Amino acid sequence: MNVARLRRLGRRLIELSRAAAGETKGPALTPGEEAVFEDVLRHPGSAVGEIQARTGFVQSHVSASVARMRERGLMETGPDPADGRRTQVRVTDVATRAVLRRAIRPVDEAVRQAVPEEARAERVMALLDELEALLIIEDDHGQG
Repeated sequence: MNVARLRRLGRRLIELSRAAAGETKGPALTPGEEAVFEDVLRHPGSAVGEIQARTGFVQSHVSASVARMRERGLMETGPDPADGRRTQVRVTDVATRAVLRRAIRPVDEAVRQAVPEEARAERVMALLDELEALLIIEDDHGQG
């Protein structure tokens, strides 16, 4: 395997995860918003500068993404109790519950749609389980 094929595989796995998760309400997040959302989900209470440092996006992009998602009810901001000049960003409880509902859905049906031959679909699911065991670090808390 080379980098190009690994990236192609990664994109295909993302497609399968989206198919398994089903449709979301409202407009889809842009890839940049999705990266910011995932970062805030993993690091609640972060400041925009911290999100910018972890994602690599410019601060204006992070700020704009947070503002758009706040307008849509996906994020909330508030002052840091330890430093009132600093603003903390969190995913709303409603959005967190929606993410958790989607995250626990099994992928079997999406795999069977992508790989209609039953034996191959079973093999793909076994390989996915093996890859998860080998590649997912336990401190990710199931968040990928």
